Amino acid sequence: MTEVLKTLILGSGPAGYTAAIYAARANLEPVVLAGNQPGGQLTITSDVENYPGFPEGVMGPEMMEMFRKQAERFGTKVFFEMAEKVDFSQRPFKVWSNADKVYEAETIIIATGASALYLGLENEQKLQGRGVSACATCDGFFFRGKKVYVVGGGDSACEEATFLTKFASEVHLLVRRDVMRASKIMQERALNHEKVTVHWNTAVVDVLDVEAGKVTALRLQDTQTGEERVEEADGLFLAIGHKPNTDLFQGQLPMDDVGYLITHAGKTATDIPGVFVCGDAQDSYYRQAITAAGTGCMAAIEAERWLEAQHG
Repeated sequence: MTEVLKTLILGSGPAGYTAAIYAARANLEPVVLAGNQPGGQLTITSDVENYPGFPEGVMGPEMMEMFRKQAERFGTKVFFEMAEKVDFSQRPFKVWSNADKVYEAETIIIATGASALYLGLENEQKLQGRGVSACATCDGFFFRGKKVYVVGGGDSACEEATFLTKFASEVHLLVRRDVMRASKIMQERALNHEKVTVHWNTAVVDVLDVEAGKVTALRLQDTQTGEERVEEADGLFLAIGHKPNTDLFQGQLPMDDVGYLITHAGKTATDIPGVFVCGDAQDSYYRQAITAAGTGCMAAIEAERWLEAQHG
């Protein structure tokens, strides 16, 4: 493309589409490269019940379709392409996509999100949204009175296990080793809770659905003896971390040890003027659709004001 865009948005989850809605309404004529998972993590979430404005809840893919249509209504162009290479060393910024296109833009809004880390089991992906989840805050409510398992040994795992006690009748925390990485205070909360049982030296080797179409049991393995056993289960929550989808920006933008992009305090601006980051690509703490949408709004407003300052 020879045309220099005012705003190019990389990613199409709640952050990317909200940025597009605000940018389009500010006449920035945004273009969205939807990425390899258009709609982001919400497209693998069945019911979303904690997003305001949907009192009966909404299916994740349906909600993202609404976001996209709203963005397009104001003139956003959405291309189902993925950015493969970027050059932020000079303006206009350049982005190469997997459709053999080169985009040039005055501002870039990065909304590439993050992906939950999974164990790599075949049934794990098949049963996502049907008993397998990577977000207790999103899905815990659906396990009221159920028996659930949480995998992980860090702060996130202890936090998820403790949170799930509000709903589940039993919470079993599976730790691969005989120690946890979690901070002392987080460990104590989990270990001292009457509903939480910790299983040390235990790994999940299979998620079973017994033709029920949902999680019914787990095959567990003792990591020291190799002995396996099957335990009935209604849900499996993975809390072994998230990986931000930011490999593309290595060497171009500052990021932390995990790969989350670093923005200025209270802003979405990066160290490169004109490049902004929103959503889970820079948020390792909240990781919610509504907070991602909020930062998408911020990024668009910041981009608009930055462009105004450039053009006087």
